[in-house]
Amino acid sequence: MQITFHGAAQEVTGSMHLIEVNHQRILLECGFYQGRRADTYERNLNFPFDAASIDTVVLSHAHIDHSGNLPNLVKQGFTGNIWCTSATRNLCTYMLMDSGHIMEKDVEYVNKRRRRKGEPPVEPIYTQDDVQKTFDQFIGIGLHRTVPIADGVQLTFHNAGHILGAAFVQLDIREQSTGKQWRVVFSGDLGRYESAILNPPEVPPDADIVIMESTYGSRHHEPYKSARKHLRDIINATARRRGKVIIPSFAVGRTQEIVYALNQLDANGDIPELSVFVDSPLAVNATDVFRMHPEVWRPELREFLNDGGRKAPFDYSNLEYVRDVRRSKQLNNLAEPAIIISASGMAESGRILHHLKNNIEDPANTVLIVSFQAEHTLGRRLLEGAERVRIFGDEYNLRAQVEVIEGYSAHADQGGLLQWAGDFDRKRLQTLFLVHGEPEPMTTLATKLRQANVKQVEMPVRGQSFQFS
Repeated sequence: MQITFHGAAQEVTGSMHLIEVNHQRILLECGFYQGRRADTYERNLNFPFDAASIDTVVLSHAHIDHSGNLPNLVKQGFTGNIWCTSATRNLCTYMLMDSGHIMEKDVEYVNKRRRRKGEPPVEPIYTQDDVQKTFDQFIGIGLHRTVPIADGVQLTFHNAGHILGAAFVQLDIREQSTGKQWRVVFSGDLGRYESAILNPPEVPPDADIVIMESTYGSRHHEPYKSARKHLRDIINATARRRGKVIIPSFAVGRTQEIVYALNQLDANGDIPELSVFVDSPLAVNATDVFRMHPEVWRPELREFLNDGGRKAPFDYSNLEYVRDVRRSKQLNNLAEPAIIISASGMAESGRILHHLKNNIEDPANTVLIVSFQAEHTLGRRLLEGAERVRIFGDEYNLRAQVEVIEGYSAHADQGGLLQWAGDFDRKRLQTLFLVHGEPEPMTTLATKLRQANVKQVEMPVRGQSFQFS
């Protein structure tokens, strides 16, 4: 058996790991890479393998850095099944179609500029038509149900607590030529044990090989109650300046958590009666999917609905969900204080770019960062306090306040990662691979794991392969 790490290797986005066994090729995830614009197009367009050679894909959850390049894989010849949970399949229906739409619109916008400069047009990596074809290959299954997905390979999903439908992956593998057996557990993205909305990650089964995320391997998150107070203070300070709070937010998971927190603050009278806009068709659709799955809500959320007299966690009187483009453009002319939540979470695409363009030069406004920001993204440049940023090819002065709240992260912090890893039997565990993290947090977490008696911790680089026999 061989495992090759083709993405999210000493970086966060573009998750993609290839397992080869019994003359079959199983791809764990096919995520979209986000980083330097010059690198992003080529890395996402071109796979380091023949797409037609992949037999099956296993997907942990719907976030675009894990699922976003599946339509390109299909476009280039992949014809196998894409295995995921049923809720992930439901979310991907919206998320991938939204991704295809954004690519088409972004390329249309870019090509207008290129034509004016006499430059040749570029093509989208995939279109909505490519996405539609991809849906036929999705198979959604329930948690804890074991199914054969390839010769000698069985798949089981367990709750990861990250976003709706997120699962960690258990692969039970029997090498047919030798009879050798392995259990591989892939964390996907792990959620927090004290999540505001979702139930916590489940205890993992013992395994021989573990592939684990390390996004916040050196961080300790702000508690949720503290984060909510921090959010309250930022909103009140901005309202006193008569400004707007602009929040780049992942459409799935983060947006729902922020809306729920605002609902709580509003119910308690902790913030003024500001208009709140969720300006993202994808976030609107994703919230509909969240409403369909109350079985995954934490007991504390149910208590809020009962005790606070609210009918739903994601709806209240001052909140408006925006689908229509015309209504979205009207938000550019708002004179009064307001809160605008929009995708994408790393401010690389989508309607958030228009809100940033129209608001970051006003010092009364606040750009509130509530999500992880990968290197070389616009969100990262805002986070690091760049004086000027480029949006749609034009430069803007960053005069708005930039605030950060890490307490709404849907990723486990160092303590959560160590807690999850601590449940594996050390005698059985042969190798633990760290992925989905930048070098500094990954190295810190590796040191902690070795101190916790994990025998072999590896931090693979992109393209590195490991043999097991």
